[in-house]
Amino acid sequence: MNNEHHSTMKTIIKLTSLAAVAWVATALFSQCSSSTEKDSETEQEETQAMDDPRSYDGRRWTNGLTYEIFIHAFADGNGDGIGDFKGATQKLDYLAELGVEGIWLMPIHESPSYHKYDVVDYRSIHPDYGTMEDFKTFLNEAHKRGIKVIIDFVINHSGRDHIWFQEAIKGKDNPYRDFYVWKTLEEIEAEGSVMKEATGDSPNPTQWHEREGEDELYYGFFWGGMPDLNYDHQPLRDSIYTIGKWWLTEVGVDGFRLDAAKHIYQDYRMEDSHAFWVEFREEMESAKPDVFLVGEVWDEAEVVAPFLAGLHAVFNFDLGWSILNLLQNDEELPEDRTRIDQQAFLEKYAEIRKFYMGVTPHFVDATFLTNHDQNRIMSELSGDEVRARMAANLLFTLPGSPFIYYGEEIGMKGVKPDEEIREPMVWGAPGEDPVQSTWREPVHSTHEAVTPANQQYNDKGSLWAHYQMLVQQRKASPALLNGAMVPVDLQVDGLLAYYRQAEDEKVLLVHNLTDEEISLTQDMLPEGVELDEAKLISVNEISETGKLRGFSSWMFSVASAE
Repeated sequence: MNNEHHSTMKTIIKLTSLAAVAWVATALFSQCSSSTEKDSETEQEETQAMDDPRSYDGRRWTNGLTYEIFIHAFADGNGDGIGDFKGATQKLDYLAELGVEGIWLMPIHESPSYHKYDVVDYRSIHPDYGTMEDFKTFLNEAHKRGIKVIIDFVINHSGRDHIWFQEAIKGKDNPYRDFYVWKTLEEIEAEGSVMKEATGDSPNPTQWHEREGEDELYYGFFWGGMPDLNYDHQPLRDSIYTIGKWWLTEVGVDGFRLDAAKHIYQDYRMEDSHAFWVEFREEMESAKPDVFLVGEVWDEAEVVAPFLAGLHAVFNFDLGWSILNLLQNDEELPEDRTRIDQQAFLEKYAEIRKFYMGVTPHFVDATFLTNHDQNRIMSELSGDEVRARMAANLLFTLPGSPFIYYGEEIGMKGVKPDEEIREPMVWGAPGEDPVQSTWREPVHSTHEAVTPANQQYNDKGSLWAHYQMLVQQRKASPALLNGAMVPVDLQVDGLLAYYRQAEDEKVLLVHNLTDEEISLTQDMLPEGVELDEAKLISVNEISETGKLRGFSSWMFSVASAE
């Protein structure tokens, strides 16, 4: 699609009401960027490039729905209670019916832990999940349905049971010693990194770990069972590159989700981490030109953005936090977060995009609500399905490539510890579905607390049906799928509004973020928007024209003429 603005297209909308909003966003941008000020013509070009659909590179990855799966908990195909690829293969039609176009698999390699982020063999499939042939069958069947598959590639660290580490601990002269980072206590104290501040992605404050009889400690950002790999050592780099290329070319995966991408080097060497991902991308693209690489950089946008020099995509944690902020009540909002209103949300969104654009216009914005490391969205909203639907409305009508966490579409619940946000997918009541995982007894997502997927699947009023509707609507709308986003200030408290505009379609989204009904009149809307032509993206029953019920959304087609 050619995404430059048509010189012949004249949109009959007056945009003068947006000028103040655009100016505020520009002012915010200039405060948050160290780049020099640009003249108005350059700023206009940059704004166009920032929201240019080409920046999402549909050839590489979808702007439709990507679905995160924890195989352990998803579907059990052999009856041992643990999810596996035979079970997941049986549920591919379910995913296709939902509208899934991409799958992200949490770690699938051999590991001593249930979560498998401490890998002991990077070329393996964990026996609990099946064989390599089982995985290839799953992969091939997904591809037949037009679904791409990326796997978690955990290369910031290995497990301590990995053969590399087991060799490394045999002595300083072992050829695998330098696959890991070793220092004496004196060296560690000299660089001031004995302890670190506990963070969201690792509550563990101890970075350096002792071994009995050793005068050197090894570095492990997350904990002692996950020693960090040493990317200053070229043989280690080469080994990782070879393994990555093998998965792309010999096995056939479509790309990688890169765990802990921020921590390849210690935080004071962040620029080295940026440079590593540039090289990693070059190596992977040499094997598979259309590979997709999405990184986990758990931080705010100004820290996340530089990683886009190497990665095609980064997860937009800032956006997820901001959507929650809009919808949580005062009791639910974390103490360390300040309440924002709808206009502050739009400014925050513009700020995020500005940081990303400062690195490259060719990025995939991996948007999401919550993932496997966070409390589930339904629990963050105290089980309120009305607000959960509104969160989905926002996710699927904003730009980006939306990801959801398995079970989100049926309202699964979960609050940390981690095991309780990774409970078995709820397919049916006990005994109703033979692929039901029973890997642990659920605390939050029981079949009584969550309406099972097999029931929601056939219920047009279910949360599952709402997600399916949003996915289908997004696929059918060039503006929602690929269009620019332009904020609109309707000057009504609680109403969030923005245009989505593509070459051949323009729509206006209006979201009521309150639990109160809000009246809209024709004179409140921009020219070219007709009130009686609104499409309701409702979480409640349809209201009379001009009445937008609490936590509901309207989408208007914007009149345009050649």
